[in-house]
Order: sequence, then structure tokens, then C-alpha cells
Amino acid sequence: MKKIFLLATCIWQLATGLAQETRQLAVDKPQAIADLKVTEGAALVNAKWYVQPAHIEDAEFKLPGPSSRDPLLLYPTGTVIKTHTIHPQTGAADFDKNFMEIKPSDLETREGMGLVSFAWYRADVTIPATIGKLAVTGTTVVFEIVVDDYSEIWLNGKQMQGFGQSGNGVIAGYNTRNRVILTDNAKPGDHFTIDILGINGPLGKIPDNYIWVRNAVIDFYKELPTNPAWKNIGKIYTVDKKLNSIITAGTTVDKVADGFQFAEGPVWYPDGYLLFSDPNTNTIYRYNPKSHNVTVYMSHSGYTGADIGEYGQPGSNGLTIDKEGRLIIDQHGNRRVIRIEKKGPVTVLADNIDGKRFNSPNDIVLRSDGTIYFTDPPYGLPRFFDDRRKELNYSGVFMIRGGKVQVLSKDLGGPNGIAFSPDEKYLYVTNWDIRNIHQTKTIWRYEVNADGTLKNGKIFFDCNQTEDDEALDGIKVDKEGNLFVSAPGGLWIISPDAKLLGKIITPERPANMAWGDEDGKTLYMTAHSSLYKVRVNTGGKFSWE
Repeated sequence: MKKIFLLATCIWQLATGLAQETRQLAVDKPQAIADLKVTEGAALVNAKWYVQPAHIEDAEFKLPGPSSRDPLLLYPTGTVIKTHTIHPQTGAADFDKNFMEIKPSDLETREGMGLVSFAWYRADVTIPATIGKLAVTGTTVVFEIVVDDYSEIWLNGKQMQGFGQSGNGVIAGYNTRNRVILTDNAKPGDHFTIDILGINGPLGKIPDNYIWVRNAVIDFYKELPTNPAWKNIGKIYTVDKKLNSIITAGTTVDKVADGFQFAEGPVWYPDGYLLFSDPNTNTIYRYNPKSHNVTVYMSHSGYTGADIGEYGQPGSNGLTIDKEGRLIIDQHGNRRVIRIEKKGPVTVLADNIDGKRFNSPNDIVLRSDGTIYFTDPPYGLPRFFDDRRKELNYSGVFMIRGGKVQVLSKDLGGPNGIAFSPDEKYLYVTNWDIRNIHQTKTIWRYEVNADGTLKNGKIFFDCNQTEDDEALDGIKVDKEGNLFVSAPGGLWIISPDAKLLGKIITPERPANMAWGDEDGKTLYMTAHSSLYKVRVNTGGKFSWE
């Protein structure tokens, strides 16, 4: 027992290195460049430049609430007030009206009125068949601009905006490059309208200068570079030939990011990126599969208590996203389930049952009707089952339905991963009870009643025959009902009739998984310090569908 406890402590608490703040892909080696600040370079992509001034003008607005539609005082539903806006704004009826064409060499001409000032730039570009010796078809095309002092970018009238985002359209920083991928599958004749708002700054102490463009280029890449050592880094073992219809023979397992302490709880966001937790560092990261960049989405994601130094895993763990695009988070240190609302405030969905605080909500899944299910072992508490803060005498499976919390199961000592069958008739839960790890490596299956409650919980698959001290963690189910389970040694693939089909082995055992990419057929695997992926023919359902 002592050995197991020490093992669990090492897995869950000890950090082997420093986690990253942000890791940007080194993209300084394109196969071709069109320098948009010189006539010859602009001509390569038939680029035409335009500029128009922008200015601050008076406007009417409203204070936030109160109103019957705005009880939280978040929206402009209250008293009318006088304020200011910027004119013109992208998307407005008169936005295109006052653009004046300029030469590429005019981009260094000072624009704006000085002090608090703004200027709009526009670049219209068309992708050629070739640039230099490079055949452009199928390439990734990246627009980069550096504006003195700040820039915002809209591509064909749209801008990606994500919580915690820096660059990729929104402001990247003071005199910092702002990069936007125009396309990752270029075709000759593709046309892009790129609108850039130049902003004088810093705004807290306005300098006595103006707005101008330091650098503007389009980079062409056959493929955005990745670490070649990360390719084909895992192995897929076939136990049953049915696996070949799920994962095509010869499919590679690749690493896509590293530098974390304990990657967990991934979920695919509708805007096209992966979110995942690092509970050790109290952080939620964003991975952008188009740029391969990793950025911090949210810091202090699970705990801000003064005693955080006692915790091995104070941060967020399981993540899911509802049909309104709101992020729902299992918080270890705060011992609760929260939802981040559209305008930013936090709604506490559940933090106790019968007046007793949860242990440390771990993994989470949404039913199609919006009902939330989560597991609650004590592995986020500093001393697990023996922690003085522990208030519940069991580790439960819980449901949040209609604003009410209900315990559904007390069968398991360490309920962990959780997932529905495609028809939602069954709920699967993995067990990891560190108090008796070699006798509790089991996947349970429950029947789901119409009201969301569970019945007839039984062991669906038994992994107790394995000798490893590792047990079971996250679980995902594909559209055919096959289970992908974090189990001893790797990722086990199990059929709906409880037959082992095969295993995916990576250098680090995956703790959890998420279906991702536009078609939902990439399985992203969070594994200790790294993030891996593999293509799966059957694919899975997104949480927000």
C-alpha cells in the first residue's frame, strides 16, 4: 500500500520540469516570401494597398442593467449614457467608402492624427500559381504584419477571438508581429481581403508619434515545420482485425506539443482549436493545429487559495463545452464545477452535495440534453483519501440537471474517466482506486434512465490481470461505440461487446483524450508532458453537438 501511495504521489504531484507559458512555432524558413512593402513583392500576389483614417466620435450607449433580461448587470440594458466609438468600423455600411489606394512604398508614411489615433489599412491579395520556383497549390499561406504600435486583423471580414488570445488577429503586443493563416490548402486564384486596424500606443501614456507599417509579408510553406522526431513516435498494436476498419493500417501516431507537467482533460473548441488542462500548473492551454502553436488560454484555472503550495494538482482537470459554446470546468482546488459565461463571469454549477463539499471533480461529460455528469475522486486533494479537507465519505458519480445536483453512484472507490455510448443508453466510468489499485482496474457500464439517473451498474471490462501499477484514467467513445481507454501501458481500444481490439502505445501513457479537427476524426491524447494525435476512421461526437 505504501508503494502504491508513493507511486500515485509521483504521478499526480511531482513536477519533473518547468511548464511553458507560450510556445510559438519557429516559422522563419518559408519556401517563398512576397514582401508587400516593395512593388516587386506586392506584384507576386497582385497585392493592392489602401488606407483610410479612423477617428473617435461621440456615441450613445447604455449602462449594464438592471433589467428582466440582465439581472447580472452584463449587457447594455440600463440607462442611456454618452460615450465614444471608433469610426469607421469593419462591417459597417460605409466602411469601404473612404479607402484610398497607396503604393507599397507608402506604408512607412505616417498615418493617423497622432496621440489617440487609429488608421485602417487594407491589402487585397490573390494567390498565384507559382511564386519563385514554388508551385503554390496546397501550400500554407501566412500573412504577417508589424504595425507601429499595435494591430488588429480581419480576414475577409472575420476575426477569430478567443479567451486569452494574443495575435492571430487580435492585438499581439507592442510592435509585435501579428500573423494570420490565410489558407492551409492554397489554390491559384484564391482571393483575400485583409483589413488591419493600426493603433497608436501605449494607450496608458500616449507617445508623440504616428501609425505606420514596419513589416508586411506573405509567407508560403509547403508544410508548417514540425519536429521530425515527433513523427511516427508511437505504435498501434492490432489484437483483433476489426481494428483495421477503425484505424487504417499504417496510420502514424504523432506528437504535436510538449513542455507540460501533467496534460489532462482535453476538449475541442468550435472555433477550431484544442483546450486542455495542466492541473499541476493550474493552467488551461490552447493548441492551434493550423499554426502548431501553444498558448495559455487561462491561468489559475482551478485554485487561488493561499495554501496552494500544499497541492500537487490544484488546477482544472476535465473540460467540456456546451451547445452555446460555454466552457465548463472541473476545478480540483476549488472543488467545484463551473461554467464560464459568454461575457466572462463564472457560474458555479455545483460545489457541494447535501451541504458537504465535493472531493475534487475530475472528469466530465455532457449528455445531448445538456445534463452534466462528473466524477469526484479525491485525487486533487493534497493527501487524497487521508486529506483533512475531505468532507464526503465516498467518491461519487454525480449529475447536474435543471440546476440540481444528484449523486448517481457510490459503487467505485476512484471513479475517473466518464463517457456515453453513442445512443446515450449507457454511461461508462473507469475506476482508479489507489487504495487497492491491483484489484480495482475496472471499466463500469451503467444503464441510463429517461430522467438521467443510472441503474444496473456492472463491470464491463476487467483490467486487473495487468501487473502495472498504472490503472485506468480517461475514456472516449467513437461513433460506433468502441471505447478508447487510458489503461495500463497505453490506450486500449475495446469494442461495445467488451472485446479488446488493440492498443495505442506512446512514449508517455495518455491520461485522457478528445475528438478533434473539423471532422472529429483526430483523437488528441494528453499524456503527462506531451500532446499526441492519431487519425481514427470512425471519429467521435463533439461535446457541443
